[in-house]
Amino acid sequence: MALRGIRGATTASDNTEAAILQATSELLQELERANKYQLQDLAAVWFSATSDLNAVFPAKAARLLGWARVPLFDAVEIDVPGSLPRCIRVLLLWNTDIAQDAIRHIYLKGASGLRPDLTEPPSAQEEK
Repeated sequence: MALRGIRGATTASDNTEAAILQATSELLQELERANKYQLQDLAAVWFSATSDLNAVFPAKAARLLGWARVPLFDAVEIDVPGSLPRCIRVLLLWNTDIAQDAIRHIYLKGASGLRPDLTEPPSAQEEK
């Protein structure tokens, strides 16, 4: 079994607790649907948010989804001029036998163009 990373990002519509929790919950649910991991196999989850999102910790969304035993960590993104605003990013550290290139990374809403190289279906990557 190896430790693998699953990446994802999304944007929140506003700097409100409801908007941040909704965007984060949607992202986590899509990551789980795409990768079919079990919570007990997650070693840790790292969330980051741009400095314009400070109404709530994104990790609270995971707790509300029942992620009671998964170690969670929140951080603030580096404030790079011109970077995507209201962005929430996540890195899940997953103990799995699945190959690195079979992992599905998810980028939603305004973050959908951040990493097209990670979000292409595996069959499209093999054709290159």
